[in-house]
Amino acid sequence: MRIFKVLVLSLFWVSIFSSSALAAVGESHSDDFDWNPVMNAIIQVESGGNQSAKNGNQVGAMQITPIMVAECNSILKGRGNKKRYRLSDRLNIKKSKEMFLLVQSKYNPRNDIEKAIRLWNGGINYSIKYTQRYFDKVMKFIN
Repeated sequence: MRIFKVLVLSLFWVSIFSSSALAAVGESHSDDFDWNPVMNAIIQVESGGNQSAKNGNQVGAMQITPIMVAECNSILKGRGNKKRYRLSDRLNIKKSKEMFLLVQSKYNPRNDIEKAIRLWNGGINYSIKYTQRYFDKVMKFIN
């Protein structure tokens, strides 16, 4: 399962919205939806809150891959934003959350909690079957 997760996360991830993090990357969102409980639950499942956690090419509290950093930079470039993330930004929880929110702004604009959790674990073409255990773990932290 862990190998599958690494492969799938390399293809893509999930995310969450907070107006301050989106503002930091030049985006805004009309919702006042609070994604912090979901992000915090994902952080607990991914790393137990350890912002220095490393597992293969996954790094930081949210276990971000180099491919995710590249995707965030691609999204920013496509939006005409000059900001760029570095691999070292994965060790910064604030910047990790910004990246998470940025990806969500593109791939989960309706703020669907279930989709956000499953995307983070299984990528944009996630499987309900293969993300169910992860989804259940994250939901336990939210509830």
